[in-house]
Amino acid sequence: MLNIISVDVEEYFHPSEVARFAPEDQWAGLPSRVEEPTRRILHLFAQRETRGTFFILGWVAERYPQLVREIAAGGHEIACHSYAHRLVYDLTPAEFAADTKRAVAAIEDACGVSPRAYRAPSYSIVTRSMWALEILIQCGFTHDSSIYPISHDRYGIPGFGSNARTLRTPSGPILEVPIAAVKLSGKRVAPVGGGAYLRLLPYRYSAAGIRRLNYEEQQPACIYLHPWEIDPGIPRLAQGWISRLRTYGGLSGMERKLERLMSEFQFSTLGEVHPAPEPSASRSAVSPG
Repeated sequence: MLNIISVDVEEYFHPSEVARFAPEDQWAGLPSRVEEPTRRILHLFAQRETRGTFFILGWVAERYPQLVREIAAGGHEIACHSYAHRLVYDLTPAEFAADTKRAVAAIEDACGVSPRAYRAPSYSIVTRSMWALEILIQCGFTHDSSIYPISHDRYGIPGFGSNARTLRTPSGPILEVPIAAVKLSGKRVAPVGGGAYLRLLPYRYSAAGIRRLNYEEQQPACIYLHPWEIDPGIPRLAQGWISRLRTYGGLSGMERKLERLMSEFQFSTLGEVHPAPEPSASRSAVSPG
């Protein structure tokens, strides 16, 4: 089965676990490390003849337009990861719309492509911020991949499920593609979508979860990673053992795990695995269930 591989293109100082230790007004003065690991990912994808979806932060697109052009030239899907990596539920609708439009403009200026897929920083489209989907549609997006169907202290909509579905809003439909998670006994759900779960847990955990989704639930898995996750040399800005574990645990082995994952499973872009919904589609109303 063809699964989705996605890359959230951001700097090591952009993750939410680091935000309070590296505020936005300090970003320009921090050493950049986004280009080299992103190019390593592009090289690996080229070796495997695999196209992926790259959710690009507008802040990065403004400063490294050549990198964005290289991603597009590789045949990868260009998508949007907001402009300033601010959590959606911390914004007003007007602020969210302004951030999204600024990100789209930066990405368009960098590579001439208008992104049609969106991923919120830290999966921050949750039950109380589902209003953001309507704004995304108004901004021209056809896909969203911002919902993680798990329980987490910062994100997640438990019970949403991993299956992609078209959600309808007053502004039209949008295809929601959740991050991979598998059902366990009872109501328990295990995250297998990549990121920290791929870094921190044994490889066989993630592989088994993807196989379960593919063969038992007959659905593709949506996997993600960040360039900084294959860069063990990033400065350690986060403080506190939980934040440091979530951010820096498993960095040294992440690239090997990614290579193995791509050797054992087939991957492509979000748009190829899940084509855009028809304008009249209305299979599911916007709701957490």
